[in-house]
Amino acid sequence: MAIGVFDSGVGGLSVHHKLVERFPTADFVYLADQANTPYGGRPGEEIVALTKAGCERLFAEGCDLVVLACNTASGIALRRLQQTWLPGYRRELGRPVNVLGIIVPTIEAATGLPWEHEAERRGDKVEKLDILAVFSTPATTASRVYEIEIDKRRQDVAVFSQPCPDLAPMIEQGTPREELAAAIAGHVKAITSRIGRAPDRAILGCTHYEITADLFRAALPAGTPLIHQPQATADALVRYFERHPEFKTGTGSVRRFLTTGRPGAQSSLVEAFWGAPLSFERA
Repeated sequence: MAIGVFDSGVGGLSVHHKLVERFPTADFVYLADQANTPYGGRPGEEIVALTKAGCERLFAEGCDLVVLACNTASGIALRRLQQTWLPGYRRELGRPVNVLGIIVPTIEAATGLPWEHEAERRGDKVEKLDILAVFSTPATTASRVYEIEIDKRRQDVAVFSQPCPDLAPMIEQGTPREELAAAIAGHVKAITSRIGRAPDRAILGCTHYEITADLFRAALPAGTPLIHQPQATADALVRYFERHPEFKTGTGSVRRFLTTGRPGAQSSLVEAFWGAPLSFERA
């Protein structure tokens, strides 16, 4: 069996790269829904339907576990699929399968607390707020998932989200780094203006953005910590497999890359991040 990794495009390769590093002998199948990217501006029902179709394809390819390496899919579709679709689908397949997202591990990393933890509501005044910026797609921003879930766990963390509507498509298309740097600097300036000062920490809340993490570092004040979703997801998956030995990851180090879009080589930006040429099969 294999681990499936799903994203609307090539951004999920940032998560996939870290998972391959962490599980070098495991088999992986990556699926990019490039025919329908980006997801960030789509209605919720479309996002659910597209995510479900991607998971079905990966299960059909022999994956037992699918990681949604996409904040929009994780924030909008994951809970629906886990509650209303997966139970019947498991019975239909006759084997244990599951879908996990990247938002839970990110929030655990941001709060330093397990997902199950909920803060006790107290009337005490918080002396010092930790200002956390989240750069994300419009759909993730509109869901307010980071604000809601972090507030449940930490009252001393204030979350400000900045929608970046054009950034994922720019990265997907291999836009020159100078243009990407200018766009990112604009988003950092916008959120800094809204907050009234620079954030204390930042989450790159779209896996595409991790490909340009160095440009975010350059735009933010020196030393601003970034919470990296790929690292948080890999750490969480290690713990998941310890709790669920029924999931097999394979042992052949298989690496397959599928796309619903144009097969073949990807952009130089993506290949520079990956560290080698990448060729996608038609899904």
